[in-house]
Amino acid sequence: MDKVALTAAALYVIVLLRAGGTFAVGWLAGAGARRSRFAARISSDRFRRVESAIQRWGAPVVAVSFLTVGFQTAANFLAGSMRMPLVRYLPALFLGGAAWALIYATAGLGALEVLGRLFAERTELGVAAVAALLLAVCGVVLVRRRRAARPPRDTAAEES
Repeated sequence: MDKVALTAAALYVIVLLRAGGTFAVGWLAGAGARRSRFAARISSDRFRRVESAIQRWGAPVVAVSFLTVGFQTAANFLAGSMRMPLVRYLPALFLGGAAWALIYATAGLGALEVLGRLFAERTELGVAAVAALLLAVCGVVLVRRRRAARPPRDTAAEES
């Protein structure tokens, strides 16, 4: 078995367990909410219409969520908490998870192969590339922390 197929298979198992587990946690959280003090709020007609729409049309959203970064967990949790039927959820999970595993296996192994060749053939260039990447990541983290630490500006005071 070649390394891309093996990596994709391993990633597929990982994503099925992770996303399926997130769905199960969402299902349990939804069941708990239905028994809590919020039960009256989530039994309204509007909430039931939203829940019904997600149960019926949410499977494509779940499948496509695997092609995004950061939305995947929310989509699986929401599908579980809104009690999407397994006959709709599982095909979306299998299809979306397969796409995710193939993308990450091919792109991830390709990037590792390029870095491996770079280090083997031109070590100094490889070290410089890794150093530049680390500097870029540190720069992004620093900028985000400074923005978060700034107090929000008072727009009413500025307009006067």
